[in-house]
Amino acid sequence: MNPAAIDAEFPAPAYRGVQDAAIADITEAYASGAMVVIVRAPTGTGKSLLARAIAGAADPEGKAYYTTPQVSQLDDVGSNPLLDDIAIIRGKRNYGCILPGDRGQPVNQARCARDSNFECPEKQRCPYFVDRTVAAEAPIAGMTLAYFMQTAGSELFDARDVIVIDEAHGLLEWAEMYATIRLGPQNVPGWETLTIPRLDSPRPDRPVVEAVEEIHSELEATLAELEGAGSLSPQDVLERDRLRELVTRIGWFRRDVEQMRHSDRWVVDQAAETAALAIKPLNPAPFLRHTVWDRGTRFALLSATILDPAAYCRGVGLPSGRVRTVDVPHTFPLEHRPLFDVMVGEMTYDVRGQTLPKIGRLLVQLLAMHPDTKGLVHCHSYAIQQQLFEQLAEVGATDRVVRHTPDDRDAVLERWKQETAPEVLLSVKMEEALDLHDDLCRWQVLCKAPYLNTSDSRVQHRLDAGAWDWYNRMALRRIIQACGRVVRSADDHGATYLADASIGGLFERSQQVMPAWFRDQVDAMRRPSLPPYAEALAAVGGAERPSGRPQRTRRSDSTLDGVWGDE
Repeated sequence: MNPAAIDAEFPAPAYRGVQDAAIADITEAYASGAMVVIVRAPTGTGKSLLARAIAGAADPEGKAYYTTPQVSQLDDVGSNPLLDDIAIIRGKRNYGCILPGDRGQPVNQARCARDSNFECPEKQRCPYFVDRTVAAEAPIAGMTLAYFMQTAGSELFDARDVIVIDEAHGLLEWAEMYATIRLGPQNVPGWETLTIPRLDSPRPDRPVVEAVEEIHSELEATLAELEGAGSLSPQDVLERDRLRELVTRIGWFRRDVEQMRHSDRWVVDQAAETAALAIKPLNPAPFLRHTVWDRGTRFALLSATILDPAAYCRGVGLPSGRVRTVDVPHTFPLEHRPLFDVMVGEMTYDVRGQTLPKIGRLLVQLLAMHPDTKGLVHCHSYAIQQQLFEQLAEVGATDRVVRHTPDDRDAVLERWKQETAPEVLLSVKMEEALDLHDDLCRWQVLCKAPYLNTSDSRVQHRLDAGAWDWYNRMALRRIIQACGRVVRSADDHGATYLADASIGGLFERSQQVMPAWFRDQVDAMRRPSLPPYAEALAAVGGAERPSGRPQRTRRSDSTLDGVWGDE
């Protein structure tokens, strides 16, 4: 890497805001010998431009990678003319086959994937293989983090000089998710015939390891049959590829436990009804070493919410002595990104039944307060979403309210974004990777502090070890990410309402790791002047609910609640 080239590689014709100072600080960090530079840059900084400048300074022979977690973020890079020299490669399922008979079929299910003896006559024109070849040869290859991890060990995508990881705050969670092994009736053929022990503890003891060995053997046999078949259906191809990945993951676990004697690096959760197993790594750093750290010489990790760099480095397995942090200030006016204290009670599970009706009344007031603009309600879980919708429906206040299910989430989101009417979306898990600039959304509500789910054995193990600072950081990070959804430029503006009283305590406990620009928002937080409930209800066309009617309280059984579900 040539740090002196970073400035010249900046792709825009001129710097904007504090970009020139950021480039100078990044250059100095690498020039001083840093192996890794953490760039903490809030929304609107132009992180993708900074990323391109860093990647462009790679040794010409060594080249660079640019990665981002979400396909949508990769699409944003691909559509930006300032970044058109980043050669983007996506997974096979994102490309359509061009052969007659298979035209439009995803490449991962096309004839070349189904027939082991088939030699595609159009391979040189196949959109996937063209993009892959271009990306492999280009000075800068852009891909999702998942694709990058999956290509570890690939001859085409081997080690490069510089690796830039955007939205790097979630690197540990991505590694944990990628290395987690889920085994159950949905993905293990003949599950009902296997002997699955009931767990006495979350540790992978000998009976669990033996059960995994049996499953591994059964899956390998099924996979061998599919791979030995001359021709497969599209469904069989998907099953084959899924089994390949699952067999590989189980192999990692078995080698770690049996050969390295590292059973203490894993925990196991078990479903009560089906005995299904979720085997989770407690320390994914070795996995990251293989899939990320061994594949580059210099790294840039970009994020607004790496709150404690030292703790972050320990978690992802980086030597902190060669890591530098560059902090980029926020350039959006404070008055454009206000926080409002509308905390009506705590949302812990034991008292949620008393707090949710208050949040329902609050939403009526906010609907009346914002009659002409779109809003987003972060419900945190589908159980909370359902209860809030029912409360609004009972008083006739749902004319502007829409919601989604786990199955139609993306479709509803896209339709809502395109809608010009002032609709309000009751959302779940939309705190990150969502650009709601300008009139797409002018206000939002956080119904619950997004603490990790303590029923997850991995979370509980860490808390048992005293990792409460980590637990608080994870929740704070999610809040900061959510607050950035509705203000995307210096000229944009949007209000964030905080309804869960637990958020106030979290802010008090997290002062030391809170970014200065977000601390300014917290310090400026105030209570808004809301319209009286009766007037608000009349304004939104509703009617008072008969008194004494009980509120329904139910817990979601959605698997999407997951780690970020109810604590």
